Amino acid sequence: MKIGKVELLVFTVLLLNLSASSAWFGNKNKYRSARNSAFPGEATSSSSSSALNRGGSSIVFQVHGNVYPVGFYNVTLNIGQPPRPYFLDLDTGSDLTWLQCDAPCTHCSETPHPLYSPSNDLVPCDDPLCVSLHQSSRYNCDYPDQCHYEIVYADQYSTLGVLLKDVYHLNFTNGNQLKVRMGLGCGYDQVFPAYSYHAVDGVLGLGRGRASLISQLSSQGLLRNVVGHCLSSYGGGYMFFGDVSESSRVTWTPMSSGDSKHYSAGGAELLFGGKATGVGNLLAIFDTGSSYTYFNFHAYQALISWLKKELHGKHLYEAPDDQTVPICWHGRRPFRSINEVRKYFKPLALSFTTGRRSRAVFEIPPEAYLIISNLGNVCLGILNGSEVGMGDVNLIGDISMLDKLMVYDNEKQLIGWSTANCDRAPKSRHFSV
Repeated sequence: MKIGKVELLVFTVLLLNLSASSAWFGNKNKYRSARNSAFPGEATSSSSSSALNRGGSSIVFQVHGNVYPVGFYNVTLNIGQPPRPYFLDLDTGSDLTWLQCDAPCTHCSETPHPLYSPSNDLVPCDDPLCVSLHQSSRYNCDYPDQCHYEIVYADQYSTLGVLLKDVYHLNFTNGNQLKVRMGLGCGYDQVFPAYSYHAVDGVLGLGRGRASLISQLSSQGLLRNVVGHCLSSYGGGYMFFGDVSESSRVTWTPMSSGDSKHYSAGGAELLFGGKATGVGNLLAIFDTGSSYTYFNFHAYQALISWLKKELHGKHLYEAPDDQTVPICWHGRRPFRSINEVRKYFKPLALSFTTGRRSRAVFEIPPEAYLIISNLGNVCLGILNGSEVGMGDVNLIGDISMLDKLMVYDNEKQLIGWSTANCDRAPKSRHFSV
């Protein structure tokens, strides 16, 4: 079971074993001269305006994975000189993109590709990228030429590393192929519970902060600061950076002004079967780093109570022996698909206030909160967030965003969604909703 990668603790200054790492750290003078140079064909902020039309381009990535049984979605990025492919776990709940790194590596999990060999282009402690990753402006710069970090995620997965810059090889929908130099975490010490292990090389941070890739691309004038994804219930899907043509089919709600770090929206009311439940003022974070959705204690208990009433007499019985997730039900015979049981379950929805009289409704049909386990039982893909330390936060995970085009417009501070066919990535040069 994978728990959402919402960052809980970020960035402490640490000291690496420099004698073991000197091969790639290099001396200070060499680092300073290399840091400001561009590789041949590399995009820089001064050349980007002529290379791209910022308001009319995007990057589209093919997504692989599923909610169950794989438990995560990933994309492939080509990084380094020469470029090498890496599988990265999609995470809208955090900012930093990082790879398990041969620095050398103290603790690394098994990866699909050889460990990343880091560049010697270190990010100094006072660099804006490093500063943005600290929880406060009061942090120690004991080693000014290096930016060391520790990130602890909500599933207790943690990574220690150093921030550097390397080349990302990107294909834009307008035909441009660019080498863009951006920040990258070199994770040399990972701690991961067995249940949180995924066969990936690292994490793709898609959050709102300055260190996220979309923010870095936008700051270089290459793309609009917009990111989105479309995850298919059949597995796979696509993700995109940059320009999106708005459509009347997209429902928009403002990002929460009280949470500048996550893609969150507040003031939501929980609906069950299209009817008000009395459970309101819910803060919801949209997080692709979580396979499942998490409700706070009160919303979760209300949901369980309603489900028990709805399922009474429906020939569905709790299956405590199925440990896939906390709550599963079995029928008279094993189920093969959600279509066989969706008639027993009512749709859910979150109704967000967008103005004095208008509301944006995020619908969660049965197929967006149920799975069929490998034992043939139907299981609830909404979990109790209070049991994993999430407090009052409600986290909307992959399962509840299936077959929806999700758009996070950081420039307009809006979150949008619409029902979509996510099975195929857009092929046209002009990507539109």
